[in-house]
Amino acid sequence: MHNEPEPINSIQHWNECLETVAATRDKQAYLAFYDYFAPRLNSWLLGLTKNPTLSEELAQETMLSVWRKASQFDSSKAAASTWVFRIARNLYLDHLRRLKVRDKALLTLEDPEQEATDNGVDNERLRNAIKQLPVQQAQVIYKSYFEGKSHQEISDDMQLPLGSVKSSLRLAFQKLCKVMRPEHEH
Repeated sequence: MHNEPEPINSIQHWNECLETVAATRDKQAYLAFYDYFAPRLNSWLLGLTKNPTLSEELAQETMLSVWRKASQFDSSKAAASTWVFRIARNLYLDHLRRLKVRDKALLTLEDPEQEATDNGVDNERLRNAIKQLPVQQAQVIYKSYFEGKSHQEISDDMQLPLGSVKSSLRLAFQKLCKVMRPEHEH
């Protein structure tokens, strides 16, 4: 009886599967791992987010992280399932932090004292323009202009390559400038 195959959902099976991915970049092992965990992650994330699109994106991002970071898995510290769900949880928390930073930037723009300044900027239009930015672009704008952080500090804070921070700022500025130009310049 000792030669019977392990059940497909056993902890040991998935640990070994992930270790195989880490050691040999075995695509078949990864696909088996993916097929088992992706739907479970998506279901769990849907319970957290209540947003099917977001839960799917986070599940996909988690599974990409599994492929990239498989070598960091250590079965002596956690089961593969625990490790994968921790990655998903951390990505979800990162998403919430990015939203919080964007919302904080918008609240800063709603400061009544700032409204009263004569800076030539229509703060209502600026608030609406920032709301339309992708979360990462809104976050780099906030960190750069409201927190006064350098590009390198933003890169370190957000764990993004410096080039990605600069690209995000450039794209955000292009979008904001387009929206904020006086009507006759469009």
